[in-house]
Amino acid sequence: MKIRLSEYDENWVQMFNDEALFLRGLFGEEIIKFEHFGSTSVPGMKAKPVIDMMCLVNDINKIDTFNEKMHSHGYDVAGEWGIQGRRLFRKGGENRTHHIHVYQKDNPHIQRHLVMRDYLRTHPEEVERYTYLKEELAKQYDDTAFYSKAKKPFVKELEHRALNWYESQ
Repeated sequence: MKIRLSEYDENWVQMFNDEALFLRGLFGEEIIKFEHFGSTSVPGMKAKPVIDMMCLVNDINKIDTFNEKMHSHGYDVAGEWGIQGRRLFRKGGENRTHHIHVYQKDNPHIQRHLVMRDYLRTHPEEVERYTYLKEELAKQYDDTAFYSKAKKPFVKELEHRALNWYESQ
């Protein structure tokens, strides 16, 4: 998929809210809570214009029963997609608009994602560094797979700083 980097767009918050409302109607009482995370949740950060949404649920296995329904509403059903205990749904095909990450409420990956979001929201210098890296990598790589792989070491370091920040509070 081609990389599309965009300036921060305040409409991303509304896109998150609209999708959360739709998904609440679809999943009903299975959903405990929604969280907006990833780059589109950080004001001022350039991002691929794909809304990362986290859905916390009581029982991850029940979510598998919604695969056909999600597919019928235009979502790609991707299963765990490399993260144990997650269910990933992608909306929009080649022009993706949303990634829906479903986690059972006790999954350890939840904290990692939310701490990173909160760290970036409170550390504008990190947002600048990360944005600069994204811009440079977008010049080097046309495909999101290569782009994502190239930024992984930086993201791991950033995540480490974020977790240290969180633990020191």
